[in-house]
Amino acid sequence: MRLWTALAKQALGGNQVKQLSTTSRVMSKRLEGKVAIVTASSQGIGLGIAKKLVSDGAKVVISSRKASNVEEALKSFPDNEIKNVHGISCHVGKHEDREKLIEETLRQFGAIDILVSNAGTNPHFGPMLECTEDAWDKIFDVNVKSSFLLAKSVVPHMEAQGAGSIVFISSIGAFHPIPMIMPYSVSKTALLGLTKALSFELGPENIRVNCIAPGIIDTKFSGALTSNEFIAEKALENAHIKRFGQPEDIGGIVSFLCSSDAAYITGENIVVGGGMPSRL
Repeated sequence: MRLWTALAKQALGGNQVKQLSTTSRVMSKRLEGKVAIVTASSQGIGLGIAKKLVSDGAKVVISSRKASNVEEALKSFPDNEIKNVHGISCHVGKHEDREKLIEETLRQFGAIDILVSNAGTNPHFGPMLECTEDAWDKIFDVNVKSSFLLAKSVVPHMEAQGAGSIVFISSIGAFHPIPMIMPYSVSKTALLGLTKALSFELGPENIRVNCIAPGIIDTKFSGALTSNEFIAEKALENAHIKRFGQPEDIGGIVSFLCSSDAAYITGENIVVGGGMPSRL
């Protein structure tokens, strides 16, 4: 890459190299003709993923619990891409909402090729053994159970067309439990096992299942950490790349995993954490 850049600068000049690189990203259409569902995608990581999938050629259904958040998210897509985006309110913990999400996707775009299960919740903050049964159930219902049930619902549609890709969004906390949100971390560890199990079962159907474990991404969800200078400095001590991730850092790897470029990749749990320790 350095050699290419040096040669390109000599031939074109630095500004033109930057423009060429940007144009290359914009013109990527590796997901042309694909239809994707991305849950919890009105902001943060989910929205970053949705935008990348759309820019790479996919038609995408975004969702969030609040219809107002979906409407705001839709406004953030460029005019030349909005025709390929549809939004719907969906609480993934509710059966009727999950079914409505799938039905609306089929009604709008006629197929489901990709599922990105990004929804997550964390109603407990404090020592793990102080987590109430209700909070524990809510964490696992949304973070794990709904991911499984959504996958179960989309698989028949993927089987009918002979292929599909499912991506679960976990967390660095799945590998390295995060103090004060341990139940959340455990739920994200469960997604690693779900990925391995489903990929084994669905591989013969040409449906690939992978999982992304983001590190600390600069979003509203992690705002309490990233906005505090002292905590932020401590959090980055073990990172090799000395910055917090951005939603687009996750969007790129998800797009790759959903494309034919990753046709022989399944059952993998991939950490996108800037080099943070991630051994289970």
